[in-house]
Amino acid sequence: MIGWLEIITKWLLGLLRQRNCLMLENLALRHQLMVLKRNRSKPRFTEPDRLFWVAYSKLIKRWQDFLEIASPRTVVDWNKKRFRRYWANKSRNRRPGRPCVSQEIQDLIRTMSQANPTWGTPRIIGELKKIGISVSKGTVDRYRMKTKGSPSPTWKAFLTNEAKAMASIDFFTVPTATFRVLYVFVVLLHERRRVVHFNVTENPSGAWTTQQIVEAFPWDSAPKYLIRDNDRIYSKMFTNRINGMGIKEVKTAFQSPWQNPYCERLIDSIRRDCMDHLIIFNEQHLRSVLNSYFDYYHKSRCHLSLDQDSPEPRPIEPPDHGKVIAIPKAGGLHHLYTRKAS
Repeated sequence: MIGWLEIITKWLLGLLRQRNCLMLENLALRHQLMVLKRNRSKPRFTEPDRLFWVAYSKLIKRWQDFLEIASPRTVVDWNKKRFRRYWANKSRNRRPGRPCVSQEIQDLIRTMSQANPTWGTPRIIGELKKIGISVSKGTVDRYRMKTKGSPSPTWKAFLTNEAKAMASIDFFTVPTATFRVLYVFVVLLHERRRVVHFNVTENPSGAWTTQQIVEAFPWDSAPKYLIRDNDRIYSKMFTNRINGMGIKEVKTAFQSPWQNPYCERLIDSIRRDCMDHLIIFNEQHLRSVLNSYFDYYHKSRCHLSLDQDSPEPRPIEPPDHGKVIAIPKAGGLHHLYTRKAS
């Protein structure tokens, strides 16, 4: 009974509608009937069926009221899929990515970078722009010749180049068996890590320190730069004498021993390799120990910073020179290994 009432109600409402609306509703119902006749067990929509309902949903405002064999959400999904497919096909027709760079421009970028190894990417871009060629940073990075290492000198390279003109000085203390404190003054040349002078005293003064610099660099052997800390032992007399010798003082910052690394590393080696294993009795004993250690340090000890060589270069001895023997150095604390013909 309810079904008949629904049919009669729709028929009465249909009498009040315009003829165009009735024709569009009839078209939708007939299309759904055709789909059901094609497969009654389960409605199956083909691509033309989906296209019909996508277009129908765009033309009719209340199209959902005429759809019986599918949900409105399904038609909306069909519309989204067709939209994605349309733009995918449109994008596929065009070649993706940046336009190709001609072989002539590629060769020009390689030539410019190879002929000017210190030029970076911005410099090459600027030069190309001046000759009417506009390229991106990524293009130049891709085609320019890559240089090994930094195009400009590094801080390490600068220190290596200036090592011949640099020296450093410092004090370190050594306690004795009688609880006295001795002061050791060392002067180190950076080029080959050579200790050119050292001395021992119990009471260092400005005059004594000044005399040590004079003894360390006689005649015209003075370096260009001298690195030191801000100890008060370096008096005005010391500064005047240094300036008179043509040496420029380079003072480290307060409480910054790392700014005088070579000399600090030398003192650490002296303590670790020698002083930590001995008991010093007096100044004469300390001088004798340091003389023995510096003889080993200069002629035998291998240094990482010198490519595993000693400050005074040691020759490489091939196996045919004889068997290996050990020669005690620095009072037997260290040994020199060499070959001796049997």
